[in-house]
Amino acid sequence: MIRRLPRGFVEKVWGVDRLPPPFPHPSESRIGEVWFKPPAELDQLLVKYIFASERLSIQNHPDDEQAVKLGLGREGKSECWVILDADEGATIAAGFRETLSKEEVRRAAVDGSIVEDLVWHEVRPGDAFYIPAGTVHAIGGGVSLIEVQQNSDVTFRLFDYGRPRELHLDQGVAVADLAPYPERFRTRMNDDCGVIVDGPHFRLTYARAGITPPQPLAGPALVIPFSGRLLIDDEWVEAGECVLVAELTDMALEGSGLALIAQAM
Repeated sequence: MIRRLPRGFVEKVWGVDRLPPPFPHPSESRIGEVWFKPPAELDQLLVKYIFASERLSIQNHPDDEQAVKLGLGREGKSECWVILDADEGATIAAGFRETLSKEEVRRAAVDGSIVEDLVWHEVRPGDAFYIPAGTVHAIGGGVSLIEVQQNSDVTFRLFDYGRPRELHLDQGVAVADLAPYPERFRTRMNDDCGVIVDGPHFRLTYARAGITPPQPLAGPALVIPFSGRLLIDDEWVEAGECVLVAELTDMALEGSGLALIAQAM
């Protein structure tokens, strides 16, 4: 048996005026995110779609230990982005061009030069970026993606292009990873199946219908259609949905689509 997760729509200043199919656009406001409510069986994980018409803030997140020390709860936030669609030349930022000091990061955030200090990676559908806690990052305009993350929404904004939203310089600088982004954290879905992220908080793999997911872990999983239609336990699952599978090792994946499969570690 599978269970479809309820979804919610989140307004964002950088969102889109009209969501692409298959999503309805539920209001006259810009929608930037579609969230799926985490099930009790996997409440450590949150899956969302992000639709950006403009650059998001430059930001980062604490890890578990930092979140506890800062009194923000038990969970930090590491995440993974899988690019769903991108305008020509669209980019995301992850990591600095060269290792900086905390003082240099603070100055760059204050004067806006942090935009140029980051590496902006050109993206296309199927690219994937693991963003560990601490990584200074941003999503560029013209990018749509699926995000799998720890179930935490603690965000430290370092720079926001003059938008009237709160910044968190002290916290963001304190937890910042000051080094360049490791190339091993960037992957691409080129084959019928593969591993995108393997811990420490979650495992994210992909598999085409008819292909067994790589090294499936025992236990529940979240399955997100990346493309096409999937037949899971005799039920069709469409793009724009996220379902809970009670036991991944028993799952038969059929149909014509490509699936993202997330499990907690």
